[in-house]
Amino acid sequence: MIEPILLTAANVLTFYGQRRLTNASGFFFERGNRLFLVTSRHVLMDAPGKHFPDRIEIELHVNPRNLAESTGFSIPLYREGVAIWRQASDTAGQVDIALIELDRKAMPQTTVYRAFTPSHLLQEPDRVEVGMSLLVVGFPLGFHDTLHHMPVVRQAIIASSFGLRFQGEGYFLTDARMHRGTSGSPVVMRAGEDEDLLGDLCWKLLGVHSARLDVGSRDIQLDEALGLNCAWYADILMRLTIN
Repeated sequence: MIEPILLTAANVLTFYGQRRLTNASGFFFERGNRLFLVTSRHVLMDAPGKHFPDRIEIELHVNPRNLAESTGFSIPLYREGVAIWRQASDTAGQVDIALIELDRKAMPQTTVYRAFTPSHLLQEPDRVEVGMSLLVVGFPLGFHDTLHHMPVVRQAIIASSFGLRFQGEGYFLTDARMHRGTSGSPVVMRAGEDEDLLGDLCWKLLGVHSARLDVGSRDIQLDEALGLNCAWYADILMRLTIN
C-alpha cells in the first residue's frame, strides 16, 4: 500500500525552451473542482538568481496498479508574454508561494495523485506548539525513487512560535536538514483522530518549505549552519484560489 501523502508531491523541473535549468518540489491543492500545482515562487522566477524559466515539467503517475508507469506533463509559465501563475504579497512584501491552475482535461484520465483541500488547512493554530514533529515531502537535490517516481520524506520540528510571523514575515521556522530541490515541498503534521478530513489524506498542511535560513554574521570556518528553514504559512492558498 502506498501512503497517500507520497502522492501529493510532484517533482518540478524548470526549463528555458529545451534547456533544463533546475529541479524543485511542488504539491497538488484542490478547491472545489479546480486543481492547482503549488510550489515556491522563486522556482518560477528568481531575479536575483537570474532564473527565468519559461515552462516547468512534472511527472504524473498514470497507472494505479503500476506506479513505475509515468509520463511527463509540461506546463507553460507564460501566455502571450503574461505569467500565468498566481502569487501574493503582504505587508512585508512578496510571499514565496506560487500556484498554477492545472487543466484536468489535458492530464491523462488515469492520473494517480492526492490533493490537499481547504479541509487540510489548520483551523486551530493554538493546537500547534513549538517542538512538534513535522514531515517535509519532496525531492532534495532531485533525489527520489526513480523507479516508482516517488518523493522522499524528511523529519522536521517547529522551531518558532507557530502563528506568529517570524521577524514580521509570513513564515515560521522549522529545524530540519534540508537541501536544494526541496523548495515548494508541503510541510505537514499528522491530523488528530478527531479531524474530519476528506478522503484518506490524514495530514494537516501547515506550510510550504522555501529556503534554508542563515545569518550574515556566521563564520563559515568556525560555525556550522543553523539548520533552520523558512516555511510560509499555507493559509495563503485560500487567498490565491479565491476565484
